[in-house]
Amino acid sequence: MGLPPLVEPSATLSALEIERYARHVLIPEVGMQGQRRLKNARVLVVGAGGLGSPALIYLAAAGVGTIGVVDDDVVELSNLQRQVAHGVADVGRLKSASAAQRLESVNPLVQVVRHDVRIDSANALEIIADYDLVLDGTDNFPTRYLLNDACVLLGKPDIWGSIYRFDGQASIWWARHGPCYRCVFPEPPPPGSVPSCAEGGVLGVLCAAIGSTQAAEAVKLIVGIGDPLVGRLTVHDALHQSWDVLTVHKNPDCAVCGESPTVTELVDYKDFCAVTPSAGAGMPGGAVLAHAGGDVPQISALELADQLSGKGGSPGVLLVDVRGSEERAIAAIPGAQAIHLDEFRSGAAVPQIPFDQPVVIFCKAGVRSEEASRILVEAGHPDVRNLQGGVLAWIRDVDRAQPRY
Repeated sequence: MGLPPLVEPSATLSALEIERYARHVLIPEVGMQGQRRLKNARVLVVGAGGLGSPALIYLAAAGVGTIGVVDDDVVELSNLQRQVAHGVADVGRLKSASAAQRLESVNPLVQVVRHDVRIDSANALEIIADYDLVLDGTDNFPTRYLLNDACVLLGKPDIWGSIYRFDGQASIWWARHGPCYRCVFPEPPPPGSVPSCAEGGVLGVLCAAIGSTQAAEAVKLIVGIGDPLVGRLTVHDALHQSWDVLTVHKNPDCAVCGESPTVTELVDYKDFCAVTPSAGAGMPGGAVLAHAGGDVPQISALELADQLSGKGGSPGVLLVDVRGSEERAIAAIPGAQAIHLDEFRSGAAVPQIPFDQPVVIFCKAGVRSEEASRILVEAGHPDVRNLQGGVLAWIRDVDRAQPRY
């Protein structure tokens, strides 16, 4: 489905610009006119992480005139396996600052606008309104629904991507010409049911495949060429090197873009997805989210350390690690019993745990373990606590010799 160009052309290109973008100008579908449209374009990239990094670099190299970067997270060492906009010297810096410097080195003719904030219902419409399109490089459901709804309300395209381990997806949500994100995914999945990349891992180069796909779709929309991914969802399996395309349809009963919408303004998306940010997590750059319910008692890493040393007054506590073997090989709490979250979900874990002994359950950051804790509480166990912040909190507060991941 061809669409008209999204952006009007700028004034004539300079000789320097023509030389820089010559390989674009030589393409008949782009040409001088298309390159002038790119120069006049304003693209907002939300998240300067795995997807945002390659997308930002290629948008800058392509000559997109103004690129906005939204991210309030900082660069961590574990980011460098896939977030190619950042380097070792950037660890500890704001991702927006690091990305802006990287884009300046790629193309000083591009203007980079930093938004060092966490995008939310209070600021999303104001930020997005100043751009032609949004490229979603986030990895959490509240921000995805937020960006979709804001783009629907403002009539702008939302170029979405998603990655996990070896699998990636991409599409364009644009209610004016096809379905929006809510048309295809009307409800978020249950909290904890879909692991984040921080929990399950991701092949670093997969980010390049999906992020560059998003950047390509942005260029196509701006210039008005090709067949954009509106009404189509591409699915990539890097392990088997396959690409499939699924047709997706507009839902006339969609809550935000349907014939009788019930969502006419931005809502509380953490409440909609029943999540709150967990300790030590940032959004949108590397968010890890926990269930909002407060029915599972929590214990801090320092409190657990006191108990394990006999100072806490509850000797004989049973530690349960619900992570997989790959994660346990990176960092662990000594003496923990390994019972995978899947065993809690199937019911097989409950008979393995004595009900006359205090239990502390943990995972990486406290999300999966909260689900396991809730299952055990609902099974009738009288003394269950979730380790707040997970093994990352244990490393931060108790055992700093172990690596973070």
